[in-house]
Amino acid sequence: MLILLTNDDGIYAEGLLAVEKELRKIGEVVVVAPDREQSASSHSLTLERPLRLFKRGENRYTCDGTPTDCVMMGVYGVMKRNHPDIVISGINHGANMGEDVTYSGTVAAAIEGSNMGIAAMALSYIDPENPKGFKPAARFAARLAQKLSLFKLPRNVFLSVNFPQLANSRFAKYRYTRLGRRVYRDILIEKIDPRGKRYYWIAGEAKWDKVEGSDFQAVSAGCVSITPLRMNFTDFDAIGKMNILGIRL
Repeated sequence: MLILLTNDDGIYAEGLLAVEKELRKIGEVVVVAPDREQSASSHSLTLERPLRLFKRGENRYTCDGTPTDCVMMGVYGVMKRNHPDIVISGINHGANMGEDVTYSGTVAAAIEGSNMGIAAMALSYIDPENPKGFKPAARFAARLAQKLSLFKLPRNVFLSVNFPQLANSRFAKYRYTRLGRRVYRDILIEKIDPRGKRYYWIAGEAKWDKVEGSDFQAVSAGCVSITPLRMNFTDFDAIGKMNILGIRL
């Protein structure tokens, strides 16, 4: 198995190092990761400046761009003669569930791999303050990567995997889930700097809705959530209703 590994926390992040070690036991791994943290960068692509790639060891590279840039550089640059069998992003330092996947640089890297027709997974760990969870999460991820082809997922479907707080020495329980729903109460905090100029912090409180079969429900129960996602946002039910209504514009 030829694996392209990236993340949004940077090449020296503990989650990436843990999963890299386990993946090297099952295949050849090429790491192309950001040279700095790129959390909440979503699916952004750098178009207005050149990107730079630096070698950081055998099959290890940093890119001064976003996670999406890293996948592009990995597939079409570093691995252009032999494209990867799978793109793996993570392990993210923090959860990516519900609507948060739209902000996530970790998930965006998996989206980019999926858009290229490559099998892809995004990995996230809900409790990075307890680093003991990274190693068992990495072991679980490696097993899942080996069996991914057995799911026979459509070409444009990828997996978002969230690991709960570690209760024992390994993650044994898992559920196949759907995205949950998180309700935000966003707050824009305005302050004044020492020079009298305004600046702002975006902050917010969030509450999870109780959605049956959701990713949040699974991790709350101590299970790994495995959520298949696709990028086609089309609401086909709405198309049918709009055609039936026949509203003239």
